[in-house]
Amino acid sequence: MKSLPQPLPPDSKPRPAAPAASLRRDNGLLGIGLMLLATIFLSAGDAASKYLATSVPALHIVFLRYAISGLILLAIVAVRNDWGLFRTRRPGMHLLRGCGVIGSSMLFVSSLKQLPIADATATSFVAPLFVTALSIPMLGERVGWRRWLATLAGLIGVLIVVRPGGAGFQPASLLPAISALCWAFSLIVTRMMSGSENAIATVTYSTVFGALVMTLLLPLHWVTPTWEIAWVGLFIGAVSTAGHWLVILAFRYAGASLLAPFSYVQLFWASLFGFLLFAALPDLWTLVGAVIIAASGLYTAHRERIRAKQVLG
Repeated sequence: MKSLPQPLPPDSKPRPAAPAASLRRDNGLLGIGLMLLATIFLSAGDAASKYLATSVPALHIVFLRYAISGLILLAIVAVRNDWGLFRTRRPGMHLLRGCGVIGSSMLFVSSLKQLPIADATATSFVAPLFVTALSIPMLGERVGWRRWLATLAGLIGVLIVVRPGGAGFQPASLLPAISALCWAFSLIVTRMMSGSENAIATVTYSTVFGALVMTLLLPLHWVTPTWEIAWVGLFIGAVSTAGHWLVILAFRYAGASLLAPFSYVQLFWASLFGFLLFAALPDLWTLVGAVIIAASGLYTAHRERIRAKQVLG
């Protein structure tokens, strides 16, 4: 995916108290290291997706990613022999989350055909701000004026990156922002399921659902795959799965407020891969917009941390 996911819901299965405690926020350096490593994997997947996007429809790229990721996740569950993970009381919510994830992936990959990776990545970082806005109608949360100002600043950053009305404006520049909105929707749904659903099951349901939907849509824009497409698709699925798994592990060892700043390192790797593979570097205005988006996202995370302390205290 284009941007780093938020913490997934905790496993609903009971665990021994001591091991569970040892996996949560007790090793900040390890959590940061895992997050930094995740940004490399996720950016590599985006770079490979852009490579294929020049000649392969987005449908095929997203299908390859979900199909391979789904097989990997199902294999993990099979090795653990724990099929009871997939018992769920909220199938409709899994369906909604899957729709959000699929929409986000399709829109982001579609944008890569015309946009530099760094531009698409920078715009997609607006997702946490959309989460703030969607939390009002979907979760009934109250959002203070400080977070609204941070959200407004982030949207201004997106406008700086996209530059609507400018000479270099492309309609495709809007796709990462809409993709971020879809991703934010899926994160809100994830929060709504957090009290009852298993993390691995949540990810696997969405991944397998995405693979099935893409399979049904493939005939609409069929391209006979070559061995090159197959191998690059295998790479995309493998590194994307590894990247998201590293993020999940990172959140076991450190809190969101500590890890949030390091998630923006993904923009560095997106710029580096864009330069090495496609001779493209972000311009000054893209960097300015990205800094504003990142700052607003970090401030939003800071306010969330304060609010959580107030609720607990």
